[in-house]
Amino acid sequence: MQPSSIDPTLLRSFCAVAETGSFTRAAQGVHLTQSTVSQQIRRLEEQMGCTLLDRSGRHVECTLEGERLLAYAQRILALMDEAVEQLAGATEAVLRIGVPEDFAGHALMPALGALARSQPQLRLELTSGLSQAIWQQLQAGELDLAIVKQRSGSTPGMARWPEPLAWIDSARHPCHGLDPLPLVVFPQGGLYRSEMTHALDAAGRRWRLAYVSASLASLEAAVEQGLGISLLPRRLVGPGHRLLDGMAGFAPVPDVEVALHVRAPLSAPGRRLAERLSEVCEALLSPAAGEA
Repeated sequence: MQPSSIDPTLLRSFCAVAETGSFTRAAQGVHLTQSTVSQQIRRLEEQMGCTLLDRSGRHVECTLEGERLLAYAQRILALMDEAVEQLAGATEAVLRIGVPEDFAGHALMPALGALARSQPQLRLELTSGLSQAIWQQLQAGELDLAIVKQRSGSTPGMARWPEPLAWIDSARHPCHGLDPLPLVVFPQGGLYRSEMTHALDAAGRRWRLAYVSASLASLEAAVEQGLGISLLPRRLVGPGHRLLDGMAGFAPVPDVEVALHVRAPLSAPGRRLAERLSEVCEALLSPAAGEA
């Protein structure tokens, strides 16, 4: 017998687990113990008469029935949050977002602008930087949403997309024949930096750090001006660059991922922004976008 109503507390815990892929992170997000969240999910599954979450893998995933319920649960919670916000008056709300530098400019602004126009009382706080730092801030509760670049197969988050990488050199001032090979890299902890040095070590190439910057635009310009070679997203290769793919000593490097992570529970504006950010990433990173 199907329930006539569902406790929204159960739905909130269910959404938290489904969106984070983890009972531990979900419990942190809803400020409950992991055992309490597990009990709530079991109660919800008993009420619905079906299994909602697949717990057999490394990450918790929705079953087919869970995916169907998730869409309704997100809408229900968003409407409830919106009702509370409206009744509370036009008090200022804050939404904290973390993104890599290449997402912080024009690519992101249409989504932020649309949200700001629909929520005049909302204050947006944007942090950009290395993905490692952004991820740590999200885990510490200092961000509500984050786009991070990570190794393939890492924490799935709300959505993820492949980010193909490419070895690039200057078109006018090539460096690929130098020994040791000069490298243009992010600071220590940057994902592309470790992928680059590991690949060169495996190929037996000697290398040295020639230019280090936390700015992606600075790295692109440094490669173009002949300061060294780098490993960067293929979609960012410009006319002043030369691709080294296929050349001896520059073996292909596995794609990394761009993942959208949220810290549950999100406010109604946060849920709307998460949907818009997912659309932005899809437009930039989907295979169809790369072919266009």
